[in-house]
Amino acid sequence: MSRRSQYPPGVPCWVETLQPDPRAALEFYGPLFGWEFSDPGPLAGDLPGEYFVARLDGRDVAGIGSLPEGGPPVAVWNTHIRVDSADAAAERAQAAGATLLAGPLDALPAGRFAVVVDPAGAAISVWEAQAREGAQLVNEPRSWMMSSLHVTDPDTAGAFYRSVFGWEPQASGPLTLWRLPGYRGDAEGTVPPDVVAVMAPPDDTVPPHWNVNLRVDDADATAALATSLGGAVLAPVFDTPGFRNAILADAQGGVFSISQLTAER
Repeated sequence: MSRRSQYPPGVPCWVETLQPDPRAALEFYGPLFGWEFSDPGPLAGDLPGEYFVARLDGRDVAGIGSLPEGGPPVAVWNTHIRVDSADAAAERAQAAGATLLAGPLDALPAGRFAVVVDPAGAAISVWEAQAREGAQLVNEPRSWMMSSLHVTDPDTAGAFYRSVFGWEPQASGPLTLWRLPGYRGDAEGTVPPDVVAVMAPPDDTVPPHWNVNLRVDDADATAALATSLGGAVLAPVFDTPGFRNAILADAQGGVFSISQLTAER
């Protein structure tokens, strides 16, 4: 199921990077992943800025937009989780201990969203779809593969995501798999089909965040290309079972990871 036309509630559905200079970001991500971009649209609500949709083979894969005024000083990557109502999800998240960071706001005609910071300190967005359901191509080279949660308080995070989205954590070696009972995702993938995300082991040196992981054909070549485009390699290429990975930063400081599949599905 690499091509997607819909996402049920509770499933991560979209990723985007917000940048101080989004047009400069196109010059980084376009050559890096072979992405093409839509004409610019408005950011959201009455926020100043513009928003581009990245496309691969004519299918939406990610967003690149302006970093709102008053936001962090460097670019960031965000993950959105599909919900029936952004307003209701934001209220549910706050009742479970989250802090409302932005919204709910209309991003018409695409949809409506809110950004919350979970009780463990990581920001996550909720997405009420209208014209844009989410990423139309996933789990393919040069597209989004998985998002991972990095926090130092996994028990608090586990209670929150179970309460708000119905996720069930399951230990898998050093990782925790987030499973959504009844969901059938990529049945040909490398994890059980009801897995919607993963949680990394606690690390006090890593600030709480949701990391966006993009699949590539060649991790070494992609890391080298990122450097030539003005980015940086934060964690040199390393191997994990079934994958070859690296952690990169784009030319404006946005951190993301890449993974090359080294084992058969």
